[in-house]
Amino acid sequence: MRPSLPKGVRDFLPEQVAKRNFIFDTIRSVFIKYGFRPIETPVMEKLSTLTGKYGEEGDRLLFKVLNNGDYLKKADPSALEAKDSTKLIPSISKRGLRYDLTVPFARFVVQHQNEIAFPFKRYQIQPVWRADSPQKGRYQEFYQCDVDVVGSDSLMYEAELVRIYDEVFAALNVPVKIKVSNRKVLAGMAEAAGISDQFMEMTMAIDKLDKIGEQGVRNEMGNRGIDAIAIDKVMTILEVKGLEELEPYFKDSEIGLKGIEELRTFHQYFDLEEAKNEVSFDITLARGLNYYTGCIFEVAAKGVEIGSIGGGGRYDDLTGVFGMKGVSGVGVSFGAERIYDVMQELDLFPKKDRSALEILLIAFDAPTHLKAFEWVGALRKAGIRADLYPTPAKLKKQMKYADASKVPFVGLLGGQELENSTISLKNMETGAQQNINLEDLINKFRP
Repeated sequence: MRPSLPKGVRDFLPEQVAKRNFIFDTIRSVFIKYGFRPIETPVMEKLSTLTGKYGEEGDRLLFKVLNNGDYLKKADPSALEAKDSTKLIPSISKRGLRYDLTVPFARFVVQHQNEIAFPFKRYQIQPVWRADSPQKGRYQEFYQCDVDVVGSDSLMYEAELVRIYDEVFAALNVPVKIKVSNRKVLAGMAEAAGISDQFMEMTMAIDKLDKIGEQGVRNEMGNRGIDAIAIDKVMTILEVKGLEELEPYFKDSEIGLKGIEELRTFHQYFDLEEAKNEVSFDITLARGLNYYTGCIFEVAAKGVEIGSIGGGGRYDDLTGVFGMKGVSGVGVSFGAERIYDVMQELDLFPKKDRSALEILLIAFDAPTHLKAFEWVGALRKAGIRADLYPTPAKLKKQMKYADASKVPFVGLLGGQELENSTISLKNMETGAQQNINLEDLINKFRP
């Protein structure tokens, strides 16, 4: 049987890993500059930790892990007989793969609250899993790069996080639009339309606007039980482009006006420095996750149809579900897989791989191979990425390996070179060769 992978996951070749590490290293360097510290959490969490935090769709997309041993032994007999998977799951699965990094982070904060100082600024770069339908830009296993602050409700942090977005994408040379809104604005919209009790139904429909269009959103809200008059009101408000134009709609909505006020405070901080990318208010931004309560953000790449490549927001109540009340948090996430695809499509990766081999040494016989091993050790001590073919095989075989490895330089060591304490250095692109001693060779490649 030919080996293969499940749908939605991928292997990465060395060149791909180097490109991914370029993204991770760029993001990490900005996180550290802004004072964030790294943490890690386990691949698996209790299902009770994960469920109920991501909304109806999120719960459906959670990967469940079967209990150890004979998991059917304690299965709910009636659910099993009825083939009711929803009722069966609690009896056969107590764990799940993490859906994102934010909910595990909230659990982490509560569990380690006596070991950290607040406000606590953390970053985390780890994989997450979603049982989604694989397609371009959407995978079942993918990395998130999260940065969060908990323990403060200062809107300074919202401005700081958008600044991080702006700085990272500028460093990656990815042109983006950073969209900003506020969940309180959406709550004000629901209140203005008289459907506060259907707030989640409204936001789940609005969140699909980019995918299904205006009529699709109308149909979605109608299917979720929202009446036609309220739908018309919501769609009218969604046409608003600025905060001043929005204010009259919220004259009787305290929460809606609070959302506008928070957005203005955000801009007081953020607008002190000019942005490198487009940053704008977008009232249609909904962010479908249940836990957002304040400012929300989403990043879209320009020139590529791939969906959002980053998002996040304020979540005042997240740690409360784990028994720790009154701890506000705000964070954003970078979608590393989609960022990779965008950079690949737009040809934005550096042409030179800083982790690739710089020189391969080739020896003709046992004595020269031993000498070459000494030389490759000296090159490595000098910080040069060097390697030696493992045996003094035929020259054609060794050169074929050098070509396949895409190494830019080959150092050939034969009897004459051994006698003169030199090596014949060949440029694999131009074919030019020169004899060079060890000291000059090190100086040529020294970082």
